[in-house]
Amino acid sequence: MLIAQISDMHIRMPGQKAYRVVETDRYLPPAVQTLNALDPLPDGVIVSGDLTDFGRPAEYAHLRRMLDGLRMPYYLLAGNHDERAQLARSFDHLPYLQETGEFLQYTVEDLPVRLIMLDTVVPEASHGELCERRLAWLADRLAEQPARPALLAMHHPPFATGIEHMDKIGLLRGAQAFETLVARYPNIERIVCGHLHRTIWRRFGGTVVSTCPSPAHQVVLDLRPQGPSAFVMEPPGFHLHHWCDGALNTHHAYIGGYPGPYPFHEDGALIDE
Repeated sequence: MLIAQISDMHIRMPGQKAYRVVETDRYLPPAVQTLNALDPLPDGVIVSGDLTDFGRPAEYAHLRRMLDGLRMPYYLLAGNHDERAQLARSFDHLPYLQETGEFLQYTVEDLPVRLIMLDTVVPEASHGELCERRLAWLADRLAEQPARPALLAMHHPPFATGIEHMDKIGLLRGAQAFETLVARYPNIERIVCGHLHRTIWRRFGGTVVSTCPSPAHQVVLDLRPQGPSAFVMEPPGFHLHHWCDGALNTHHAYIGGYPGPYPFHEDGALIDE
């Protein structure tokens, strides 16, 4: 099994720039092209929130036109820049978004690793929460198949990253209860998140949690106390979660074309000049 993850596209309409700099919709087509060119082709793509910048119908329609170019299924999560009801309406061809109720939470059952998609959104707020109802839903899902390998996906990471301005809008409620629940299920192979526009790994609840880079702009790596809220146009990226030898390997990958590949060996010998 090979699952790709992209996150935080912040799609605006053509010609519109986020923060007066980034034409975000220009960055998604190269990501789609890169994913479609992978060999083997991923079994699916997790899209872990902040799909659009304002949650507007036109933005979602523009996003859908681009995502429909993927050669594999995609699984959407809402982020703090999204609008749940409009997201579900705009992607009315996706059954998993039409059967969720108030929270956009669901499972994907037809892969070797079970995908559990968890909603952390607080309407009209930037931070995230896991309320008792969402935690109860997760507890019920985990109890259904306690031995089957599972991957949990969510937008807000459940830990402090050290990037202070992002931690102020992180998962501000429910993280401790979530970690306690996760620790009871060693079958949880990975927790994957968005929101940070960077690759970060951390041990959490007896498993590994990670955040995913953006296909567009990245949050500046600044670990100073009271570091400014800023972004940088570092190379766009994504993650590949590979079920291999009974465990998940996660690879950070880049979007776009770069020189190579170049061989290390020629005629059976190491190339040394």
